[in-house]
Amino acid sequence: MAEKTLKVTLVKSPCGAVPKHRRTVEAMGLSKMHKTVTLPDNDATRGQIRQVGYMLKVEEA
Repeated sequence: MAEKTLKVTLVKSPCGAVPKHRRTVEAMGLSKMHKTVTLPDNDATRGQIRQVGYMLKVEEA
């Protein structure tokens, strides 16, 4: 069985966000608006999404 993944897209600019949130978005591999990355569905990724979810669109991959 394949590992579960999430498709995460940056939909709001992190420019005016808290510096910690900007670093979290960068750590997720999101560098530009509307860029989509595929990340593993685990507790660490879920925690990042919970922190900066207001800037993201998340889909099951």
